[in-house]
Amino acid sequence: MSSDPKLNRAASARILDFAIGGKDNYSADRKVAIETFESLPASRLLPRENRKFMRRAVRYLLDAGVRQFIDVGCGLPGKADLHEVVLGADPDARVVYVDIDPVSVVHFQALVHAVPGAAAIVADAREPRSILEHEDLVGLIDLDRPVAVLMISMLDLLLDEEDPEATVTAFKDVMAPGSHLVVCDFTDENLTAQERAIADRLMSEHGVVVTFRPRERIAGFFDGLELLEPGLVNAPEWRPDRAHEPPTGWLLAGIGRKP
Repeated sequence: MSSDPKLNRAASARILDFAIGGKDNYSADRKVAIETFESLPASRLLPRENRKFMRRAVRYLLDAGVRQFIDVGCGLPGKADLHEVVLGADPDARVVYVDIDPVSVVHFQALVHAVPGAAAIVADAREPRSILEHEDLVGLIDLDRPVAVLMISMLDLLLDEEDPEATVTAFKDVMAPGSHLVVCDFTDENLTAQERAIADRLMSEHGVVVTFRPRERIAGFFDGLELLEPGLVNAPEWRPDRAHEPPTGWLLAGIGRKP
């Protein structure tokens, strides 16, 4: 075990990395992931639900003509990362990765350092101006043109008292007409009392934050936007492109367009 206390504590990005078969994780992350999978079997499906929704959302946005993307809370790289999909479709597109975790950002910086249309920055979603005014973002993203802001399993990392609505509103306020907000977030509407108790215990024991919110609260993130069909739905049910396993019911996903 490392003597670095940061590596002795589990981190959400590294837990997800382990869950999708990555190598950028430590024993503390693997311990939490395995215990969670054993205690809450549905949690094994969440990384796939999350990742597959993101890919479908990005393909939809590319088809809609969006060529600028800001991935807030990007986590660690995986397979077919955002810049690969977006720049593969249009080499003139632009992608900015954002995360509060410097290690995650360093990994992305290593991937995009020679890619003119992409950047990765360290910034805190609780301070949205630190993202929107960052010189690397300003140098790539023209907020007077449509942009897609991705908040994929990110807002659930913010506590209610940290005002996630203020974070979302800061982005909506500066987005040009034709821009899109993409959200995939944890909901408590389908958790049993036993599942919620187990989840709360695991988070308390391991210091990992996952904020489960009711549907109405998540829907509120899209206030002022046109919520695209099929609305706010279980992640696998957002415009599926192939047969899928029954949804866990833990993740709600939607895309809103600024008129």
